[in-house]
Amino acid sequence: MSDQIFVPADFVIADGLTAEEFRLEPLGPQHNAADYAAWTASISHIQATPGFAGRGWPHPMSLAENLRDLERHARDFADRRGFTYTVLSTGTGEVIGCVYIYPPRSDGEGSVSAGDHDAAVSSWVRADCAELDPVLYHTVRAWLERDWPFRSIEYAPRV
Repeated sequence: MSDQIFVPADFVIADGLTAEEFRLEPLGPQHNAADYAAWTASISHIQATPGFAGRGWPHPMSLAENLRDLERHARDFADRRGFTYTVLSTGTGEVIGCVYIYPPRSDGEGSVSAGDHDAAVSSWVRADCAELDPVLYHTVRAWLERDWPFRSIEYAPRV
């Protein structure tokens, strides 16, 4: 990843978003056990989610490895290099998914070049919440287009 800051220095990063069925909050180490339980129960579902094919994640890892991953996401957020939000059910408060907002990758694996888009976004929901995937997609896409400083977003469409 580049050392360049992803968004302008004067842009105020949202500390979350609330919709009817879910709310987003910055992902951090405090979510480790719930995040781990959510994605490990839905590996094949996430791999089949638009935007995750051929990515190499999710893959089996330990709870300690997941914690390191969440710590990295929290550092990226604090350093304004990428923004990962956990998706929590408004009804139960359970972790039901995740949203990643990062600079575009140009890794030769089908990702677009950085010049084509300002941001690369991906999201997933647990298999038992699959009906929320298009709702999350449309809600997040509208939020990014309305409130974020991106001109063009790479985000695998949902129906």
